[in-house]
Amino acid sequence: MHQMLLLTAFTVAVATPVLAADEFVVHETSIEDRKAVIATVEPVRQLVARARIGGTITSLKVREGDEVGPGGEVAMVVDLKLALQMQALDSRIRSQQAQRDQALADFNRIHELQQRGVSTEVQLEQARTALDVAERTLTAMGSDRDVIAQQAAEGAVLAPGAGRVLSVPVSEGRVVLPGEVIATLAAQNYILRLELPERHAQFMQAGDKVLIGSRGLVSNAEEELREGRVRLVYPEIKGGRVVADVEVERLGEYFVGERTRVYVTTGKREAIIIPPEFVFPRAGLNYVKLKDGAVVVVQPGEKRAEGLEILSGLKDGDVVVSP
Repeated sequence: MHQMLLLTAFTVAVATPVLAADEFVVHETSIEDRKAVIATVEPVRQLVARARIGGTITSLKVREGDEVGPGGEVAMVVDLKLALQMQALDSRIRSQQAQRDQALADFNRIHELQQRGVSTEVQLEQARTALDVAERTLTAMGSDRDVIAQQAAEGAVLAPGAGRVLSVPVSEGRVVLPGEVIATLAAQNYILRLELPERHAQFMQAGDKVLIGSRGLVSNAEEELREGRVRLVYPEIKGGRVVADVEVERLGEYFVGERTRVYVTTGKREAIIIPPEFVFPRAGLNYVKLKDGAVVVVQPGEKRAEGLEILSGLKDGDVVVSP
């Protein structure tokens, strides 16, 4: 029984006809002409953390490359004159508190004597006035202390927004002036800034799609391309070039100033596109097989989403088959 099943299967396999090779008819088609340009990673805007008071930098809390949140402390600036003023004012406040306590004791004593008929109303009013002056003076000193404390608190240099630290041009122990730059930050959202020759300016518009190459400047046929969108085309041509900003996801992983390859559309042209599986290499050259049996040498071009571009070796109407 087992031998009969094997014989039947063999007979079916022999009887099954061999399928014809896959074919593809070559036609010229209109495709977008792409130009590779070099783009630079730039922050949408740079943030500057500045000293709000003059003084000495006692500590730096960040270094180049650190991520800082909005309001994060970048450095601490201390003005020694404020510390001396605070100490002097604290001594005056303690002395004034003692005077206020003595004035309060005198007022309570005279008030008690006045109730007994020993002291006069005039003496009581004088004691009340002395107590009121002492309390007002103490309150004014407290306000002055709050002003100095606020000035000292402004020694904390805070990040104006979230970002990555690009540079810290100061060091601990350095004396800085009000408004001096302590750190420069790049806002977390990055863009690609590219430049195109003036003759291609007409093809670049906000919202256009561009293709971003793999990270770095290495270009190869197998690189994975990802999409980006033109965010802004600057309305001024500088040095014969038009400048544009491109939005791309996951640019936060890049270094500011890093360059990468971008492919932009600069018009349309006629080209021959075939599926890449019809091309096979041999002895360092690339070939395709025609339906009539001929094997011809072809020069492949750019590998696109719709197929592989053939620069030479084929013409419209040719029929290629799988090798």
